[in-house]
Amino acid sequence: MVVVTGQNKVSATPDDAMSSSDAEDDFQEPATPTATQAGQALPLLPQQFPEVVPLNVGGMFFTTRLSTLRRYEDTMLAAMFSGRHYIPTDNEGRYFIDRDGTYFGDILNFLRSGDLPPRERVRSVYKEAQYYSIGPLLDNLEDIQPLKGEKVRQAFLGLMPYYKDHLERIIEIAKLRAMQRKARFAKLKVCVFKEEMPITPYECPHFNSLRFERSESETKLFEHHCEVDVSFGPWEAVADVYDLLHCIVSDLSARGITVDHQCIGVCDKHLINHYYCKRPIYEFKITWW
Repeated sequence: MVVVTGQNKVSATPDDAMSSSDAEDDFQEPATPTATQAGQALPLLPQQFPEVVPLNVGGMFFTTRLSTLRRYEDTMLAAMFSGRHYIPTDNEGRYFIDRDGTYFGDILNFLRSGDLPPRERVRSVYKEAQYYSIGPLLDNLEDIQPLKGEKVRQAFLGLMPYYKDHLERIIEIAKLRAMQRKARFAKLKVCVFKEEMPITPYECPHFNSLRFERSESETKLFEHHCEVDVSFGPWEAVADVYDLLHCIVSDLSARGITVDHQCIGVCDKHLINHYYCKRPIYEFKITWW
């Protein structure tokens, strides 16, 4: 058998072209890795962890028991420190997790004793609990404010067709107008209406008969789109127009957008006979800087 090393290379002669030694060369074992290659290889699994585990989470240092990290089996931390995965260490031998450690202490406190964070940190800790897949913590956080109230709010917004799309449209229109006018702010008209059928206040007694007993030709006469940039509604819920306005402003503000709004009247377009559109129109002012 011809052996190839890093220093010597034996070349085959023409006479050996059909020899069995060449066939054996096809099954040579790989050469022994160099010291540089060996240094780059990951350590053999499984990885062993001490009972007291020093941690470096994004530059913040923590110390906890291995059993704490493994408290719940179906979490990312339990998987990371199961021994099946390699966890790198820093220069001081701390196990490194490449994640912002600002709220990791709250994660550890829950794993240790079930403690929940104060209300002002609930949303942020919830995001960390999602990242580490800590189901019991997620369940607990969803049952307290502000996340419990957010679940109720989202149930209401689920009744709004295209709610998120309309928010994006508000932002895009305001940005385009501000850029076109080289202005610090932009204004747009938004219609928010709860009832599908627009009527005048003094015709309320006839609302039901008009709604359920009108002919197809009358139905077409009532088909109407207010002359606004964006329109929200209708919906069926106890929550009213002011509740939806609060949601719109809150969601825009959460994205860092400064919003002011005021009612500037109603559509007042004539529909049929003595019926007029009375959907409220709001002026939204988006300030960009």
